[in-house]
Amino acid sequence: MKYNVAQIPPFEISKGFNARLIHTDNLTLAYVDIDDGAALAEHAHVHEQVVNMLEGRFELTVAGQPHILEAGDAFAIPSNVPHSGRALTKCRILDVFNPVREDFRSGNVAYARQ
Repeated sequence: MKYNVAQIPPFEISKGFNARLIHTDNLTLAYVDIDDGAALAEHAHVHEQVVNMLEGRFELTVAGQPHILEAGDAFAIPSNVPHSGRALTKCRILDVFNPVREDFRSGNVAYARQ
């Protein structure tokens, strides 16, 4: 199935984190635009997550360990591992989740709009 990401309505994951979502049978792809300085509170979920940096600089903290990610970097977060993040600049990230983020599909995200 073909998608035009720019035409997908954005979903606010948290203040300053706006995602355009694609859900397949097994994955969720989240193309996330992040405002400079926006922060995402620590959280964990059953989903494996691969963070793919498309643009900008992002501080990703996984299990208490900070990592600076820049364009071209990818970081795999295992299931149920606590993580948080903060944009050091305006960022574009492609997050890939397995299994599908049903909470994103339904809009019922525990840390949304904080």
